[in-house]
Amino acid sequence: MEKRLQAVYRDGVLRPLESVQLEESQQVSVTIGDPTAVDQDIAGYFTPEEWAEAVHDDISLDEVRRALSTISGSLSEAVIALRQER
Repeated sequence: MEKRLQAVYRDGVLRPLESVQLEESQQVSVTIGDPTAVDQDIAGYFTPEEWAEAVHDDISLDEVRRALSTISGSLSEAVIALRQER
């Protein structure tokens, strides 16, 4: 089972902010990330070349709306799928 959840570290104990289905004394693997650092660091999603090309993009709001309307499912699912392809 793999589940992503938020937790708080207090008094030497990592406490999940939601209920988890674990047996008493069950060992689990934990990966710790700083969600604020991830949200603020968007520069790593694009190469310097992509940023340089984007300066010359002259895209209208209508073009953006048309492109977004072709996405099936949710926008977040589409972004996740795109990132997994890279």
